[in-house]
Amino acid sequence: MAGRFEGISNLEWRLFEDLFPKEPEKRERGMPHAPFRYVLNTLLYILITGCRWCDAPKGKIWASKSTAHRWLKRWESDGTLANLQARILGIAQERGLINWSYGAVDGSFSPWQRWR
Repeated sequence: MAGRFEGISNLEWRLFEDLFPKEPEKRERGMPHAPFRYVLNTLLYILITGCRWCDAPKGKIWASKSTAHRWLKRWESDGTLANLQARILGIAQERGLINWSYGAVDGSFSPWQRWR
């Protein structure tokens, strides 16, 4: 993905669409449900660019920062995020894009408490 991230393509969405829970039924009140594709676009943008939640893009293909954050927490707890990561790693490994013999970890910004 060279250059600016402008959302996932139709092909990319078809690769992952089946991993997400069924869309909630229409609610009687409140804002309409944001499509999961828009939520994923927003989450990927934040991960790729490293921007703050308050700097998440706004527009037609993006979910609001609060919606994206709410779904991120829900997908993390129900296993959707782990399934998405497994699918991405599986595709990358199948295409030979991962070198498992090399890796690096940067813990300088880790939120974990230091050893006492």
